[in-house]
Amino acid sequence: MIADIGYLTLLTAFFCAVYAVVAAAYGARSGDDRWVRSARNALIATFPLLLLAAGLVITALLTGDFSIAYVSQVSSRGMPTYLKVTALWGGQAGSLLFWNVLLSAFTAAAMLSKWRQQKELMPYVIIVSGMTQVFFLLVSTFLEDPFTRNLVIPADGNGLNPLLRHPGMIIHPPMLYLGFVGFTIPFSFAMAALMSNQMSDNWIHTTRRWTLVAWLFLGLGLILGGRWAYDVLGWGGYWGWDPVENASFMPWLAGTAFLHSVMIQEKMRMFKMWNMFLVVLTYCLVILGTFVVRSGVISSVHAFAQSAIGPFFFGFIVIMFTFSAYWITKRRDSLRSENALASYLSREAAFLYNNFLIIAILGVVFLFTYYPILSELFTGEKGFVGPPVYERALAPLFAALVLLMGVAPLTMWYRTSIQRLGRAVLWPAVGSTAFVVVLFILGVRLWPALLGFWLVSFSAVLTILEFTKGTRARMRKGESPWTAFTTLMARNRRRYGGYWIHMGVLIMAFGIVADGIYQSETQIRLQAGESITLGDFEMRFNSVSRFPGADDLLITKADVDLFKNGKLVRTLTPQIELYQRTGQPMTIPSARSTITEDFYVILVNWEPTTADAATFRIFLNPLINWIWTGGLVFVMGTLIAAWPEREKVPVRARRPAAAVAGD
Repeated sequence: MIADIGYLTLLTAFFCAVYAVVAAAYGARSGDDRWVRSARNALIATFPLLLLAAGLVITALLTGDFSIAYVSQVSSRGMPTYLKVTALWGGQAGSLLFWNVLLSAFTAAAMLSKWRQQKELMPYVIIVSGMTQVFFLLVSTFLEDPFTRNLVIPADGNGLNPLLRHPGMIIHPPMLYLGFVGFTIPFSFAMAALMSNQMSDNWIHTTRRWTLVAWLFLGLGLILGGRWAYDVLGWGGYWGWDPVENASFMPWLAGTAFLHSVMIQEKMRMFKMWNMFLVVLTYCLVILGTFVVRSGVISSVHAFAQSAIGPFFFGFIVIMFTFSAYWITKRRDSLRSENALASYLSREAAFLYNNFLIIAILGVVFLFTYYPILSELFTGEKGFVGPPVYERALAPLFAALVLLMGVAPLTMWYRTSIQRLGRAVLWPAVGSTAFVVVLFILGVRLWPALLGFWLVSFSAVLTILEFTKGTRARMRKGESPWTAFTTLMARNRRRYGGYWIHMGVLIMAFGIVADGIYQSETQIRLQAGESITLGDFEMRFNSVSRFPGADDLLITKADVDLFKNGKLVRTLTPQIELYQRTGQPMTIPSARSTITEDFYVILVNWEPTTADAATFRIFLNPLINWIWTGGLVFVMGTLIAAWPEREKVPVRARRPAAAVAGD
């Protein structure tokens, strides 16, 4: 019964989306607003229909309805309730349905909130967003149906992949999906502006907050994914330049470039063509990233199994890119900038340099990520690019970006004098140099680390000075320091929210430089009672035990004592969980975390022998927790920048009473 109702609901949602596209196109062509309103209602209706379908899948997961193939693939009777619910996005078919639900939610919200203000654009917004919804519903309804029945009903299911049982995976995929689908809204409005030839900045004002929210969710998804990788995958780090990680990182980069560049269009009436290109690029990278994750075209620990949907995704990317290119070409005259760049030393030029650096980073990541496909296409052999190659190629670009992050706010619109800029950066440069000298005295001797710390501290000081100058200006009006600071945030949320975002990125950069250059690593086999020294720490191996866990798990847990300067600071328990039903193992590291470093231990292997011994992989990660702290500051800054401001109610000019009486 659940399968039949669920599939019928999916099918109805698909036809509603198809009808919305056709009706909106006819309404726009004929000028009949009734068809457009009908299309809008049909597109909104997909949300409750898809919500019902997702609810039915969750019901089947909770009740253990193993007659449905998806339920038997991703759940089992012994799984905790919360994992059964989150198994909705634990497999291909369920995650695509979840994607559809979120996409329809964003689309319905846009239809309801912007209908009156953007009535001229709305028919075309419905067409473009509806096309995206139609495609994903086509995949869910006819290719990856989550309600497909089993020919033989198993007594129990396979259970969720052990890698997906980490708490971070409860939040990480929804954040990424929200970021991905969120970028559909600015793309739809951009295409609507082109199709309707309404080439004012209206669509930008309308979608700015949508873009910020999508960018926030995608950034948060990347941070949570890094934490999940750190806790579960046993890499010893937070980022491995994995293809699926990169597939999420690239649209975030394109969205970052768009958010910076669009401010120039609003302020200076420039870069219209460039901004249209960026919003199209972001959308296409979202679809391409989804293609990579779900097609199995590139091997990744994050990817779903190989699937037949890859060619359909590739075809859709080609269609939407061609569609976008056609309209951009058709309206190229309307996309010409109204003003030219007056000086290469100005704020608008600084934003342009920022964009060039971000796109250069994106280009390198794109080339290296898809190098296995390109190399196989041209040479017949599948190549591979490892993390060291990424780091060597991208380090200079990231360094220049960090420097520009601090200097750009000092520039003025139109033109900035070199003398003024020199005076502004002099003392921050001196202070950062003094800081680096202190680090050198304390033992930091590698020049890449010293250069990285100088760049980060220099930009951080310049950013802090922006807060300081604004606060002091308000204090001169008689406000207390705290009132001046908070009022400064409230009065210009976009600007100072952006500075908080910069601070978050700089805090993360400080941790990345320290961990990337000074991370210590070793692997050793120890007998029970033996010790190893790494840095200021000594780790003593005590014992290993193996015992059954819940839901058919076999747990192998090691017990080690960690000493610092001869004093016991923590007992760590790294373990391996083997899910016996499918033979899938999961490594659970154990770490002693402080603000200065993590001592991170992985149990690599243990087999019970007469002489008890185990193999460990050990990392000493300096300042790794600055990355997570910076991530929290980044999220806070984005929330400040995206928080709705109170609308100013215009005050009508009052006419003199005598004049009124004489009317």
